[in-house]
Amino acid sequence: MKNIKSLFVCAAAAFFAGCASTEALNNSGTDFAAKALAPYLESGELPGAVNVFYNDGVQEVACLGYADAEKRRPITLDSVFMQCSQTKGFCGVTIAILVEEGKIGLDDPVSKYLPEFENLWIASPESKGELRLVKAKNTLTVRHVMNHTGGFPFELPNYHAMGGWSRRMPLRSVAAVAAALPIKFEPGTRASYSNVGIDIGAAVVEVVTGKRWEDFLKERVLDPLGMKSSSFWPTDAQLAGKIEMYDVNEATPAKWRSENPSMARPYNDDRVFASAGAGLWTTAADQLKFYKMLMNLGMGENGARILKERTVKEILAKSTRPKGLGGYSLGLTAPEVDSEEMWFGHGGAWGTNCSVNWHRRQLKLWAVQSCGNLKSMHKARRKAEDEFFRMKIDNSGVDAYTGRMR
Repeated sequence: MKNIKSLFVCAAAAFFAGCASTEALNNSGTDFAAKALAPYLESGELPGAVNVFYNDGVQEVACLGYADAEKRRPITLDSVFMQCSQTKGFCGVTIAILVEEGKIGLDDPVSKYLPEFENLWIASPESKGELRLVKAKNTLTVRHVMNHTGGFPFELPNYHAMGGWSRRMPLRSVAAVAAALPIKFEPGTRASYSNVGIDIGAAVVEVVTGKRWEDFLKERVLDPLGMKSSSFWPTDAQLAGKIEMYDVNEATPAKWRSENPSMARPYNDDRVFASAGAGLWTTAADQLKFYKMLMNLGMGENGARILKERTVKEILAKSTRPKGLGGYSLGLTAPEVDSEEMWFGHGGAWGTNCSVNWHRRQLKLWAVQSCGNLKSMHKARRKAEDEFFRMKIDNSGVDAYTGRMR
């Protein structure tokens, strides 16, 4: 295993060297995140990370440390990484596109598109640890599968044996297996986080469009936004420059790890299939394009209109669950009640996270590949975040697209 003893380089230019080659520059002139995270880079607890704070046209971008600490390869906005569950929001956007076009209704039965879901059975616990199957009374809807109230397990029983989230089988096959298994509760009555449910939503997209979900995503979202580095099959060149994965713990130098069993190698051969629940490789630069589109209520910074403002406001930026079940929309965490204080977005298993506030046109992005948690570091980062968003901004000289169009 590789041990990281010292990563921090005190020259300010080193913080942003990897960011300078992209359009997303550190135009705020601040370094709140770099200063807050410097001790964790110096101790080796944090190998490297990309952090972005954005406030109404002004942003602070920090590329900190290394994508590969042993090789001293700097982390950049263009370093590819597995975003895991952040993929769910991309599926949510494809569903929203079809809802907007009148091709899908959120309260349509899933069986309208996938007949195998016509009859579902609930596993009801009995005495002595036995299970009894009870026929579900509630109709499973598209809304249920996309907001984790469908009753499906987190994963199919044998997903580790198949290689984790890149399941080695197509989305329609995932849906067929899920339909044959008992669910955990009546649809719409509880919430239980489920990659399987999101994949069922993607299978619905395939039926409606007649295309593979990943192809529809590329055609209607990735390509229009200019997300050229995002794919379910990263190239060998991209993987050679990827953000490496590390085990991280408080007060301990991070340790490199080859892989996580939930996303096992190989990453790009013909046994890998797209997973809408967790499978898309991307870069921080590409993530900014996607989440700024959400922040701008459906309009990319390049002027590409992906969704109408009302669509984002009503079914992505606020919860689609019944009251009391927590906030979640379509593949995105979202508030139960919308307000100027509320954010929506998603995180991923290896520590990545991005969320936006459309009212204030604010964004916060964090890109790493780590197993474990550094609570004190995140506390320091939150302090930096507070300092940035409290800062009085002057965006009079901002040239980037900042408007919204219906």
